[in-house]
Amino acid sequence: MAIRVAINGFGRIGRLVFRNMAARASDFEVVAINDLTYTKTLAMLLKYDSTHCRFKGTVGYDESSIIVDGKRIPILKERDPAKLPWKDMRVDVALESTGIFTGKADAAKGKAGYDTHLAAGARKVVLSAPAKDEPDLTCVLGVNDDKLTADMKCVSNASCTTNCLAPMAKVLNDNFGIVKGLMTTIHSYTNDQRLLDLPHDNLYRARAAAVNIVPTTTGAAKAVGLAIPALKGKLTGTALRVPTPDGSVTDLTAILSKKVTKKEINDAFKKAAETPREQGGLKGVLEYNEDPIVSSDIVGNPHSCIFVPDQTLLLTKDG
Repeated sequence: MAIRVAINGFGRIGRLVFRNMAARASDFEVVAINDLTYTKTLAMLLKYDSTHCRFKGTVGYDESSIIVDGKRIPILKERDPAKLPWKDMRVDVALESTGIFTGKADAAKGKAGYDTHLAAGARKVVLSAPAKDEPDLTCVLGVNDDKLTADMKCVSNASCTTNCLAPMAKVLNDNFGIVKGLMTTIHSYTNDQRLLDLPHDNLYRARAAAVNIVPTTTGAAKAVGLAIPALKGKLTGTALRVPTPDGSVTDLTAILSKKVTKKEINDAFKKAAETPREQGGLKGVLEYNEDPIVSSDIVGNPHSCIFVPDQTLLLTKDG
């Protein structure tokens, strides 16, 4: 039986999750989408995507629905998640992808949260962003998804950078031990930035995204400690936003517990990428790619981390 999913927030993440679920229609059924944008606009942005190209199925719309491959999906326009009809719609999982409700509800302040979807009748909630508090689990596929249990109600999928960094850190730590590390992500711009210089709470992000390299912050490295407790407090990092719409790089510099060679490091990643997850590997999550690829080559690649071995560098005390 297909899992009944409701999507709250039909932005880039919401639409891409929808595309993936539409390709697995026997496993997932999207029963509703909640977004304040005009229904026509939602349909057009699903049908045409400047980065991921045209939707492979058919997309239409009417006043209150989008129609995908002949199936009508209600479009709701509700600001308060508590008022969403998830109970009546028998929603199994609510995907919270607005980027707004990243903390739990605060009744004293009258503030909704990602867990408000439970009060609205959803059985489970998946948060597409890092949580500001403590959900039942911050889950990184291939790293700690074995901790996911049926009784968990609210799960965060962490961030895109954490999903790239954590498998890399796992391979290094499992094989050689990480003493400490520093990450830099060279990250595509996001819709939180500005096309031209405009006011923003973060003055770096106030500058034009398409013509600048923009230094900014990231919590991705620290968040790895949520997925790999042994690395809690051992990693930190920074971010540079660059003028590409998709396809980012994560550079991890680490001090290891033992002396290693470049070949040993690359061999460890190759083995992890080729070993099935049920056997302790990261096949399907980590890709080992020996080609001289660039950022546009990875757009649409489903792997969380794409490791390029000729970029491995080693610095020892004796040179």
